[in-house]
Amino acid sequence: MGVVNVTPDSFSDGGRWFEPEAAVEHGLRLLAEGADLLDVGGESTRPGAHRVSPDEERRRVLPVVADLVAAGAVVSVDTTRAAVAAEAVEAGAHVVNDVSGGLADPEMYRTVARTGAVYVAMHWRGPSDVMDGLARYDDVVAQVRDELAARVAEALGAGVAPEQLVLDPGLGFAKQGADNWPLLAHLDALTGLGRPVLVGASRKRFLGHLLADRDGVPAPPEGRDRATAAVSALAAAAGAWCVRVHDVPGSADAVRVAAAWRAARDVTTHGETSGAHHA
Repeated sequence: MGVVNVTPDSFSDGGRWFEPEAAVEHGLRLLAEGADLLDVGGESTRPGAHRVSPDEERRRVLPVVADLVAAGAVVSVDTTRAAVAAEAVEAGAHVVNDVSGGLADPEMYRTVARTGAVYVAMHWRGPSDVMDGLARYDDVVAQVRDELAARVAEALGAGVAPEQLVLDPGLGFAKQGADNWPLLAHLDALTGLGRPVLVGASRKRFLGHLLADRDGVPAPPEGRDRATAAVSALAAAAGAWCVRVHDVPGSADAVRVAAAWRAARDVTTHGETSGAHHA
């Protein structure tokens, strides 16, 4: 999933694709580099970000969604608003990527059920301007799993079909740096809920801190792409359905490696392994 930020204040690209023509051009470049789908968002979710109006969000994303769909792209809309999601699906989007997991808009589940779009429900505890204060866990893996299970139950109760649902652990959202690694190391706890899992680690703060220089200065966002690709490989090998990234080529290569790794592991039978051991 290639990221197309139609925002002036994204943490990762600083508004380079804010104009619709630039956003479409960028999305087509990501497709050419190996993206399978494009995630178009018009509201920054960086830490501390404030909301934009619904009309401004529509103005930003709908033309880009329509133009990318017309160019043959499979498009996801990154929004927490049911009305924006509905209009984007009407414009041709196939996926609704909701970082609030349905908690920001009580109409979201019913809207998704009505449209039939694939719905990515992310683990979320509150909006970007307050989320850092909500990062308190006794057992981050168990609590994220259980809170996502509650989102699944509520979505199903509102009429969303099981096959529409994809889950996202919400790396960096109400998570301190150290909270993210157990979630990545135990993706099986989330895949165990029976739905596909999307991993969005790309250029996140916890990678910047991991790659800090000798003075403790975190690596800048664009200096985190190689680490992102490493996470992409590990997540894919662990069974992730999709990885959401800003820099596509490295992660596209990484998931190909992971796919070959998994395929080789899956065809190695116990008998073959046992025979090699005895030989």
